[in-house]
Amino acid sequence: MPSSKSTARALIAAALLLGVAAGPTALPATAATATADTAPAWSRSPSPPQADADLATAMEAAIAGLPSADATAALMRVGGSEGVWRGSSGVHDLATDRAADPQGRFRAGSVTKVFTAALVLRLAAEGKVDLDRSARSYLPELVPASYGGVTVRQLLNHTHGIPAPDFPWTTVEGAYANRFRVHDPEEMVRSATAKEREFAPGERQHYLNIGYTVAALIVERVTGDSYEDQVARHVLRPLGLRDTYFPGADPRIVGPHNHGYQRMTLDDGTTGLRDVTVWGVTDGWAAGDIVSTTADLERFTKALFRGRVVPRGPLLEEMFTVPDVTDHTTGKPAEYAVGLARKVLGGREVWGKTGGRWGYNSAIASTRDGSRTLVYSVNSTDAKGSTMNKVAMNVMVAAYGMPS
Repeated sequence: MPSSKSTARALIAAALLLGVAAGPTALPATAATATADTAPAWSRSPSPPQADADLATAMEAAIAGLPSADATAALMRVGGSEGVWRGSSGVHDLATDRAADPQGRFRAGSVTKVFTAALVLRLAAEGKVDLDRSARSYLPELVPASYGGVTVRQLLNHTHGIPAPDFPWTTVEGAYANRFRVHDPEEMVRSATAKEREFAPGERQHYLNIGYTVAALIVERVTGDSYEDQVARHVLRPLGLRDTYFPGADPRIVGPHNHGYQRMTLDDGTTGLRDVTVWGVTDGWAAGDIVSTTADLERFTKALFRGRVVPRGPLLEEMFTVPDVTDHTTGKPAEYAVGLARKVLGGREVWGKTGGRWGYNSAIASTRDGSRTLVYSVNSTDAKGSTMNKVAMNVMVAAYGMPS
């Protein structure tokens, strides 16, 4: 049963949802086309050039032929000074074969972490959070002494050494059977910190959700407010992100959206696609529960990189500073900073974050100077798989080039 605090969070999230559920009505779906950038009034500038023919051809090819075995729909936006391209492909749902809604909302998964990281850094700018202070000093009743050396910064750049909590499933079929279970953040932290640490704080990097769960609880402690309301106050409302919201315990996607499908074992024992659009996300919370649109995520990405979310200076640089350690699993150099990850694509550095919920993959990405941004949502049939979805990979390569 959910705790009273979990119930309160669900009610707060529902109240926030009322402010976005009446957002702009989605336009009819269209074929992949290029359109002008539509920046909000507070950042309006001359329209950037349209994408060149080669980029347009590459992007159209990346999402052609949907629905396919790998994905049922794809929505994307390329922006920046190098040119603008907007496109969509696939279907709204497999039952009707109606064209995908290019303005539909979707589960953005771990892109949520960028919002959480930005919020913590904003609170640090206000003097409410100290990145070098221990998590235990903020949450002494929750974080045990065995994890007393973990700092707030280490929570955000995945060098904390806290293992993942236990969940009552190990397969996608098990997760589906538990899709309506409501998870309490404090209980997830207790489950994780009851185990031995994976490594000493700051020694290695292991990408997990749990650090962001602890960070969001710190936000609630220092502000006396819910995590969701703090993100809305500091990020969503100032940027006019009217189609971005936190679902709380509601397993639905409210408003226009395209259905998500996941390949799994069905009730008759065969393998096939199951509609997984309605699925609770409280297991992700501040690490992976946000619902958004490509337009909202593009606006957020541009504002973030321009210093309009986190103030320019040392705090914004935290999002572009990868710790000099190795990955706990692979032994390769770390890739994650605070909120964002670094990749070299097409010979240049690209910063961003991918996300995955069952039936949905998403990403935000940008060069540091904002010359090329990318936002996509791919309704993948193999979300959370061991390798990147084929359509999503094709989109990233079309936008930036091959990984180096």
